[in-house]
Amino acid sequence: MAQDHDTGYKLLFSDKLMVRDLVQGFIDDPWLRQLDFDTLERVNGQYVSEDMRSREDDVVWRVRSGEDWLYLYLLIEFQSSNERFMALRMMVYVGLLYQDLIRQKQLGANALLPPVLPIVLYNGEPRWRAPTQLSALLPKLPAFLAKLQPQMRYVLIDEGAYSDEMLMGLPRNLAAGIFRLEQPFSPDNVKAALAELIQTTSAEEYRTVRRLIAIWLRALLKRNRKYPILLPELDDLQELSVMLSRRMEQWAEGYMAQGEQKGRLEGRLEGRLEGRLEGQARLLARLLARRFGELPSWVEPRLFAATEAELARWSEAVLDAESLAAIFVEPPAGH
Repeated sequence: MAQDHDTGYKLLFSDKLMVRDLVQGFIDDPWLRQLDFDTLERVNGQYVSEDMRSREDDVVWRVRSGEDWLYLYLLIEFQSSNERFMALRMMVYVGLLYQDLIRQKQLGANALLPPVLPIVLYNGEPRWRAPTQLSALLPKLPAFLAKLQPQMRYVLIDEGAYSDEMLMGLPRNLAAGIFRLEQPFSPDNVKAALAELIQTTSAEEYRTVRRLIAIWLRALLKRNRKYPILLPELDDLQELSVMLSRRMEQWAEGYMAQGEQKGRLEGRLEGRLEGRLEGQARLLARLLARRFGELPSWVEPRLFAATEAELARWSEAVLDAESLAAIFVEPPAGH
């Protein structure tokens, strides 16, 4: 699945219109917005380091900034799973890019290294948790030593962090349209997002990216685990939409049936979980009372409103904590 994601996104972001909309729509910076994205050029993302080890980045682009043809390099890494050391990986990628520019004598007359915009595009579950800067992976250091450590941070674009409403607030944005199709599947969502993309890509300048989206979408529908749909090998987005519409009713019926079955199952599981959590909360309340004496009035309501993870964490802290406040970090305001 991760390999399918990488391959599909490499295909999509091989088009400069998709890259333009990703940067302009999801990175809020005035300086980036004024770049001349018509000058976007794809550059070689495969490097050989000095110890002869090969590395291929996901996507590397450059775009002109200003009249002096200074190039801003866009290094885009695609992720479908959390990677704790991503900041370190991005530092290595940027270093290899710089080495290659030096080796190819592409620094220009001023011999200065060009700026790099490192982007991690993530579409996995759960939400991204890894540090976005290298310093978070290092221990706390004395000021003198801290200044000597390498600095690296990257821009994270976590698709799942954007609601459908937020994405709809970016009309005619190709990347937003793709993110909407990556959201939890339903026939209505796919139909609406696809209609928006067809309208967005109706002009002749979008002919190539329209074909790439059709190829990507066909693969996306095929590998949908909940309700896969096999479509003919069409590379025209409009034709693909027509074929999909013909199967939409069948898909909707299957989707609704799965939803009803899932709802019944989730109802049973939720009832079991609530019973288990209530038992854990009562047991923890007895342990706390035995350890610290009579409990304040705010404790039990907090226990019975807690998640399973919170109950587990508080239970582990009972034996070593010196006070209730040490277990709960701090009591609710007003108590």
